[in-house]
Amino acid sequence: MTILDKVNQPSDIKNLTKNELEELAADVRAAVIYRDSKIGGHLGPNLGVVEMTIALHRVFNSPEDKLIWDVSHQSYPHKILTGRKSFFTDENKLGGTTGYTDPSESVHDFIRVGHTSTSIATAVGYAMARDMRGGKENVIAIIGDGALSGGLAFEGLDGAGDFNKNLIIIVNDNEWAIAENHGGIYRHLAELRASKGTSANNIFKSFGLDYRYLDEGNDIQSLIHLFESVKDINHPIVLHIHTEKGHGYQPAIENKEALHQAFEPFNVETGEYLNKTKPTRNYNDVILEFMDKKIEEGENLVAINAAIPFVFNLKQFAAKHPQNYVDGGIAEQYTVTLGGAIAAAGGRAFIFHAATFLQRAYDQLSHDVALNKEPAIVIVHGGTIGGANDTHQGSFALSLTSNIPNIIDLAPTSEEDLLAMLEWANAQHEHPVVIHLPERGFENRASGITDFSKAKYQILKSGSNVVIFGLGSMYSQAEKVAAELTKSDINATVVNPLFTNKIDEETLAQLVTNHQVFVTIEDGTLDRGFGQKIAAALGKYGVKFLTFGAEAEFIDAVPMDELYHRYHLTPELMSEDILKAVKATKSEGEF
Repeated sequence: MTILDKVNQPSDIKNLTKNELEELAADVRAAVIYRDSKIGGHLGPNLGVVEMTIALHRVFNSPEDKLIWDVSHQSYPHKILTGRKSFFTDENKLGGTTGYTDPSESVHDFIRVGHTSTSIATAVGYAMARDMRGGKENVIAIIGDGALSGGLAFEGLDGAGDFNKNLIIIVNDNEWAIAENHGGIYRHLAELRASKGTSANNIFKSFGLDYRYLDEGNDIQSLIHLFESVKDINHPIVLHIHTEKGHGYQPAIENKEALHQAFEPFNVETGEYLNKTKPTRNYNDVILEFMDKKIEEGENLVAINAAIPFVFNLKQFAAKHPQNYVDGGIAEQYTVTLGGAIAAAGGRAFIFHAATFLQRAYDQLSHDVALNKEPAIVIVHGGTIGGANDTHQGSFALSLTSNIPNIIDLAPTSEEDLLAMLEWANAQHEHPVVIHLPERGFENRASGITDFSKAKYQILKSGSNVVIFGLGSMYSQAEKVAAELTKSDINATVVNPLFTNKIDEETLAQLVTNHQVFVTIEDGTLDRGFGQKIAAALGKYGVKFLTFGAEAEFIDAVPMDELYHRYHLTPELMSEDILKAVKATKSEGEF
């Protein structure tokens, strides 16, 4: 029997001996590695806080004392120690917990969160509510140093500096975000580390906060002593704790970015993925080649991202063109406003964002970039139905960007479409342009459109009676639906719309002359999406229309097949719905 076998709740840690605590740390670390090696998950950041988490639960009394974890990348040890260890040790239950804190899972979790920089503001809110009701519990925010590049973290620190009751802020400084840290705050943290926290230059004190530094952040006894010294403190304090990302597992120490998160099963001995796939050409390659070419031609082009260069293969671009690359840290708002300003001032800015993070910069897209018609180019990855936890949902992206004025919002279906859009967007200076990368495979298909200043849909298959618009990555699905309909002797027209937010009135007027049923398929939510825009434009013609996409709901790791059946997005189910509409139209004498 291991020590972990004896720990079923935090109170079981209270009376363990010093040696038993060390054994527990080894057991927890092994559990994290075991789960991630089987199904993937956040690895390096969790390994770095094993000792910290044990010490927190040794000293504080969860759930009465509130442990509020930022972004949840460091919450696996916490989950293991709060009654959820079977999800990390039992092979039959490994998928039974999310990678994020979740109040519906445990009373020891207080916020469902997958985006960064939120913990301090959340903790201030919990502390204020505690004081209003006369509570006495400790409120502890745990935030990684990488999250300090996000503006909300500084807003939280600012609010905490104006607070005068118990509030403990732990800055877990492992010298890394998801990838390498970027920004002036990290030179400052390095100065504090080098001085063992004694530097007179201290941003946390400048906010009016008390401050202590611990260099031995992976030593359980040092952590326990520190936490005991601040338990029930009567004012806000920052505990700056230096830890090692990947601590205790050499592959994660040596490959801090690659093993920040394991995206699939890996060999525990080597840290290498079990199913190595041969790299194939993808849409990132198209963009990187385009930017390389433009820089060679002398363009003042800058590629900008917010701490996720690996998503777009931007590491290789940064290595080739370091002066043309900016990693803004986990600061989506900054990157959008920065890129817009570069474009407005005569440069060419390519801003790269995952759909789930772009929503954090909605105001900057609207107020800064769109209102000022700054001709930045925003590349969006992951704007798709399903495929992720609800904290990282991308299906809202299309309806978000396509409803902001002045933006040309585009959805390529192929390499040729994407390249034509990049050429046009880079050459023009009148509009911000958003390009949603297709997410359903790599296609080669030329639309023939080279000017995107005005909406022009491309009819790629001509038929009659039924017309199907396949937006972006859903164009291939539209082709499959058309093929399915041929079994019922319906020769459907298939259209590549290219634009998510602009209506090609001329093409619609042409199509209504010999089509009675109009169908749209999109890889996002229907509410305020492409289908609704087409339906509104067709209302004056009196035709029937069907819109296929996702409902406006949070989707928590639902299998894609299940979602496609739920939303009737399989070719078979869509064909059935279309045939019913055709039958209804025939009964009304419109065919």
